[in-house]
Amino acid sequence: MASPAHPGASPRRRRRRVDVCVVGAGFAGAVMAERAAARGLRVLVVERREHIAGNAYDFRDEHGILVHRYGPHIFHTNAPRVSGYLSRFTSWRPYEHRVLCAVDGQLVPMPLNRTTLNRLYGLRLNDEPAAQRYLARVAVPCEAPRTSRDAVLAKIGSDLYERLFRGYTRKQWDLDPAELDASVCARIPVRTDTDDRYFTDSFQNMPQDGYTAMFERILDHPLIEVRTGVAHAEPGDGGARARLLVWTGPIDAYFGHRLGALPYRSLDFRFETHELAGGGLLQAVGQINYPSLDVPFTRTTEFRHLTGQASARTTIAFEFPRAEGDPYYPIPRPENRELYRRYRALAGAERDVVFVGRLARYQYLNMDQVVAQALLAARRSYGPAAPARRRTRAPREAVGVA
Repeated sequence: MASPAHPGASPRRRRRRVDVCVVGAGFAGAVMAERAAARGLRVLVVERREHIAGNAYDFRDEHGILVHRYGPHIFHTNAPRVSGYLSRFTSWRPYEHRVLCAVDGQLVPMPLNRTTLNRLYGLRLNDEPAAQRYLARVAVPCEAPRTSRDAVLAKIGSDLYERLFRGYTRKQWDLDPAELDASVCARIPVRTDTDDRYFTDSFQNMPQDGYTAMFERILDHPLIEVRTGVAHAEPGDGGARARLLVWTGPIDAYFGHRLGALPYRSLDFRFETHELAGGGLLQAVGQINYPSLDVPFTRTTEFRHLTGQASARTTIAFEFPRAEGDPYYPIPRPENRELYRRYRALAGAERDVVFVGRLARYQYLNMDQVVAQALLAARRSYGPAAPARRRTRAPREAVGVA
């Protein structure tokens, strides 16, 4: 197995052997580890953070509120195979995410729908054809959108672009939409009905006990050893030399950034907890977006909407995009995709190494897409699957549901 360029990796002789070493305990790593163990393979999972679950990690804060440490993670999918697999490790709480956008002193639904148009412009668009005609009238035609600005203008015109998208995009990416690939904003839906759900997938639920509890069950297998706070693939004391390495970290980090660093946007979070009489909520919905450049954060999340937890307190998170920090969002520009292609060519030459997940593929993927990718990679890497396990032990104490 080719060893990645890890500064500080110990040269000591390894004392035990494992079949698979998985680097990273997020969705990709946990699924790859569980599927390997289900086939009878001995697995070591190493994670540089002090916890499992990757960016989906949640925990109870000092006030007892279950919060998402790295921003809101809303599970949704149209893939029965993905929801079926995860359902072996969690029960679910139904939840449909709704988002409001703060514009000119009022809150309007996002994604943009007919209600958004009526509120912003004092219109009375009573059906979908009327909304479609309105958007067609204000749209700025573009046959082949190259940038996000082109893509948005072609859908909703210049005024809605300025009020809803331009400022938010500049804060999120530190780039004007005219500097970003069309794919960034082209995937944002525009609706002409009054559906105010952020997602329309057939399966929209949250893990009943939280994401971390679900990950604990995924990794709870006698053939899986998990080590947190380990920043490299093959630890020194008590380490292991594996026959197969599963790499879910940044692909450029595996190669010691020898071709240059792949750029990402990162995030900082500020959490606030408020005492509310009668166990109320601060926000009308789980998330509020702030597109104005006069507001330094992009969105706020009130976690009790997501978890259904009953409490006299509520915790919200303010989200601040940053250039430095943990990698969250690959920056979709042609030069970055070309750099990734060069790293992908290097990865193709590695023997006994599997690259899986958002960071290893330099893709922005939803959670269900990462799970689907890992399930496919497991089949290709390990061979035919054994029947998946269903947990029999009692789950961790559930979050109270109002």
